[in-house]
Amino acid sequence: MDAIDRRILIALQDNAELSIAQLADRAGLSPTPCWKRVQKLEESGIITRRVALLAPEKLGLGLTVFVQIEAEDHSALWLQNFAALVSARPEVMELYRMAGDVDYMLRVVVPDMASYDAFYRALIAAIRLKNVTSRFAMERIKYTTALPLAVEA
Repeated sequence: MDAIDRRILIALQDNAELSIAQLADRAGLSPTPCWKRVQKLEESGIITRRVALLAPEKLGLGLTVFVQIEAEDHSALWLQNFAALVSARPEVMELYRMAGDVDYMLRVVVPDMASYDAFYRALIAAIRLKNVTSRFAMERIKYTTALPLAVEA
């Protein structure tokens, strides 16, 4: 991947609705070579998909909860079941297996505390856990989906 590919990716992370002509202009290419590069970036799996980003608070989803989980079991079967169960929940926006004293970290987005309580109760009823710690976000100060790509000079 070269500086032109990085410029394409930076532009697409900012606005995936750019036309090929606009994208080519930002990357310093003509449209056809730009389109071919985008196709290669998609085929290689660097570009996985293009989406619309929504404002959760404007959709009644104003509560973000970071959930730390300590597993009671560390077997492959438990992990498989846990990952399938949690991944199937639409409230779970992100799921990570962690290093350190916490085994898993979830980012959960729900309308309110009652909705989170229902999620929590369903989670602990579905699978055995050693410990669950919930941390409630008071304010979102920074949020981005753009990866920090540097363009070489």
